[in-house]
Amino acid sequence: MRDLHKYDCTALFLNLTTPSLNKAQRRWRFAYAAIYSVRAMLSLVKETVPARIDPKISDDSFSLSYTALESTDGAKVNSMPLSYVPDIDQERLVEIMKGKDLPGIQALGGVAGVATSLRTNATKGIHGNEQEISRRRELFGSNTYHKPPPKGLLFFVYEAFKDLTILILLVCATLALGFGIKEHGIKEGWYEGGSIFVAVFLVIVVSALSNFRQERQFDKLSKISNNIKVEVLRDSRRQHISIFDVVVGDVVFLKIGDQIPADGLFLDGHSLQVDESSMTGESDHLEVDLKDNPFLFSGTKIVDGFAQMLVVSVGMSTTWGQTMSSINQDSSERTPLQVRLDTLTSTIGKVGLTVAALVLVVLLVRYFTGNTEKEGKREYNGSKTPVDTVVNSVVRIVAAAVTIVVVAIPEGLPLAVTLTLAYSMKRMMSDQAMVRKLSACETMGSATVICTDKTGTLTLNEMKVTKFWLGQESIHEDSTKMISSDVLDLLYQGTGLNTTGSVCVSDSGSTPEFSGSPTEKALLSWTVLNLGMDMESVKQKHDVLRVETFNSAKKRSGVLVRKKSDYTVHVHWKGAAEMVLAMCSHYYTSTGSVDLLDSTAKNSIHAIIQGMAASSLRCIAFAHKVSSNDSGLEEDGLNLMGIVGLKDPCRPGVSKAVETCKLAGVTIKMITGDNVFTAKAIAFECGILDHNDEDEEESVVEGVQFRNYTDEERMQKVEKIRVMARSSPSDKLLMVKCLRLKGHVVAVTGDGTNDAPALKEADIGLSMGIQGTEVAKESSDIVILDDNFTSVATVLKWGRCVYNNIQKFIQFQLTVNVAALVINFIAAVSAGEVPLTAVQLLWVNLIMDTLGALALATERPTNELLKRKPVGRTEVLITNVMWRNLLVQSLYQIAILLILQFKGMSIFNVPKEVKNTLIFNTFVLCQVFNEFNAREMEKKNVFKGLHRNRLFIGIIAITIVLQVIMVEFLKKFADTVRLNGWQWGTCIAIASLSWPIGFFTKFIPVSETPFLSYFKNPRSLFKGSRSSSLKKP
Repeated sequence: MRDLHKYDCTALFLNLTTPSLNKAQRRWRFAYAAIYSVRAMLSLVKETVPARIDPKISDDSFSLSYTALESTDGAKVNSMPLSYVPDIDQERLVEIMKGKDLPGIQALGGVAGVATSLRTNATKGIHGNEQEISRRRELFGSNTYHKPPPKGLLFFVYEAFKDLTILILLVCATLALGFGIKEHGIKEGWYEGGSIFVAVFLVIVVSALSNFRQERQFDKLSKISNNIKVEVLRDSRRQHISIFDVVVGDVVFLKIGDQIPADGLFLDGHSLQVDESSMTGESDHLEVDLKDNPFLFSGTKIVDGFAQMLVVSVGMSTTWGQTMSSINQDSSERTPLQVRLDTLTSTIGKVGLTVAALVLVVLLVRYFTGNTEKEGKREYNGSKTPVDTVVNSVVRIVAAAVTIVVVAIPEGLPLAVTLTLAYSMKRMMSDQAMVRKLSACETMGSATVICTDKTGTLTLNEMKVTKFWLGQESIHEDSTKMISSDVLDLLYQGTGLNTTGSVCVSDSGSTPEFSGSPTEKALLSWTVLNLGMDMESVKQKHDVLRVETFNSAKKRSGVLVRKKSDYTVHVHWKGAAEMVLAMCSHYYTSTGSVDLLDSTAKNSIHAIIQGMAASSLRCIAFAHKVSSNDSGLEEDGLNLMGIVGLKDPCRPGVSKAVETCKLAGVTIKMITGDNVFTAKAIAFECGILDHNDEDEEESVVEGVQFRNYTDEERMQKVEKIRVMARSSPSDKLLMVKCLRLKGHVVAVTGDGTNDAPALKEADIGLSMGIQGTEVAKESSDIVILDDNFTSVATVLKWGRCVYNNIQKFIQFQLTVNVAALVINFIAAVSAGEVPLTAVQLLWVNLIMDTLGALALATERPTNELLKRKPVGRTEVLITNVMWRNLLVQSLYQIAILLILQFKGMSIFNVPKEVKNTLIFNTFVLCQVFNEFNAREMEKKNVFKGLHRNRLFIGIIAITIVLQVIMVEFLKKFADTVRLNGWQWGTCIAIASLSWPIGFFTKFIPVSETPFLSYFKNPRSLFKGSRSSSLKKP
């Protein structure tokens, strides 16, 4: 340390008091002395403060690091200066964590020593300023892991080239190009082969772009899904941050259902149990405490208790980070509908392959028997025909046959599903629903029952204490001063110590900040603001011995505390009013006396609870007992302290959403942990129950009652139940299983860890984004971001929209498939040639598969969708209505095009090239007009809402423009000739007849019996069986 003699204060003082100095000189000397003294003290501070930062110092002395000191140059001495180097080897600490090396932690001074070395104050956390967070991230790394790079566009181009039909077409194009150049020279000979190349290239690019877009969409949703919110302590305040913003030294709060965000050490908490099955595969829950096992690992889940954790390693320094970095998430999840459509595609492809094979055989036979002509001459004249010409002709025939296969295979079906799912996922995100599993989009449209929670879903989850009963006395806000100080002290203990919430009082003295669950915040707010509790003072006066966290089965939480002043041990319980009341034998009055809780008093208090519950209040009771046992919490012979009623108002619009679901044929069942009176009051308010219901007694049951039914009784009554009160998660699971056995498609909402089995069992699991635990979210298919039931109704509408859009596209695509196959087959067999060339068929394929899918897959949901009954598990995918529409349109197109094929030249008095162009143009325009018909399968007005779908209008316009270019300007490429105005008008007139035909077709009645059931052929390929969407029980 610097020698202090040079700061000779005595000499300085003598110089100031020298009598020879005049008044002005004495003033200057005093000013100089003051400045000199301040600089000397600051120099001492700069040298002594760093020396005090030692791993062995106490928290009190460490608090100096939280005081910013002004140095001579104006810079601040922060708790972590830029020259900060940790007093601990980070790599050694990571090794200790991975090996669960308890002696290694103890050698570092225990958890407290590690916290000190990391410059963390256990009660205040770290500083939250950007400078310190950045410095910690720079020193210890960020809480992210290296992910394999997403698949690029070239990968999907390469994947598209693997398609066998594309490869065959490329071979044909190569041969056609070679022979064409040889026969006609490079100037004229490249057209046919080059045209096929260009068409194939367009198909590949469009397919690759679609798949690439889906991959990026999936990657974006994965990032959102993985962005978990974590509660940390910074600058003495609890705050929520992204999991990616957690840094080494952070103090993290953990509760039941949380996923541990990083590797860390147990600082403080009670009854903590962790599920490490994701890391070790062991299903047994592990107890974590400060003494024997303080290790907490990233990626594991909290299954019981609560705690504060000191973060010691993040990101790639954790085992979880290293594991996740080696995993490449697969975005190629196949939904049940996609699987069914793959099968349908395969079947149609086989039909197309058969037709193509027949066409190939017929064309080859006709060619080699000399029955084909080119420019008025026989094409094949035996040995007189050059080999090059023969090979070229055979290649042209093979290309035509292969192109028929390309057109026949409806690749657009999987693409349409992909597009509509991606589009709906994006739109649902803006409607407060994040889809975690693609299959949920389509399955939700078939939902017949929604089992919903009450708190936070039907209600706002904004609790407020509105009633308080002390014994049998109602205590109003203005009469709280009449409560005995002893009773008040016990109420302080019961709310301030038996809680997972906290109170943060700012130095400015403004309104305190309350954190925790909505119930905890309401109780703490009431006790602090209305009863005058000082929570910090209450904590300092008591030692917490044991804690029993809230349990959804027992519906209560308890705490065992020792009072420091007289060492008496107190038991406190709080929870569901009637359950806590059952544990009591006496009750307190406002004067502090304790009265016997006889049957009369108990009945009176029961009536009070029922009265509050009937007013839709949640009733919570407090009980207390002085105990002689400090090892466990007694559960009987308690003294009832009081009962509070918490008001949680219904969400705006929830009753309308319930009504909408009912009109859609979906039954709403409310499953809640509240008592039966509160549940009924909320159910009536939301519209789940109707005052006109005759069977109200069968509509409302308690969990224990439902649980104790026999299997036969349960199956008989489950459909009539509308409200289940005082239910546990196992009751919810039991109800879901019963409903599914009855053939229902069940959607379930859940937010707690214990809801995970029901969320997995259900056809669609809906977790809550705000109150939901990470375990619940991982078990669900869709996350409702705003916890609002109205969003659940929106998800239902989108689910139906997905299914409806797919059906529209199937109808549109199969119309084209049937028409193209029949026309080419008949023309090949009868005339020995196909009217549509390979390039023309590829162009039609592009219109159908890509532009058609894009136009029909992006139709928005309408309210009419919610006026239909849900699609059952065994509904056919291709309905009789669809068969009617597509067969009528196909027959019309086949008739028109065959007339043009065989009589077109004489009818219009045009040469063969013009006739073929008229066939091609009419065929394409028929698809354009039929695309409008496909918008509505049953309604006669197909133009309703068209102005709102600008994408559809845009695609139709693009298709028409490209068709004009194909016919008028790409004559050599598309093998067409220019058409005059009259010929264009004729094509448009013929194609536009699709509209009136579609209009009158919808007057034709259809049978309820599925069309394919009339044939012996199995209909399982087309059946709408949703068994594949069932999850394993």
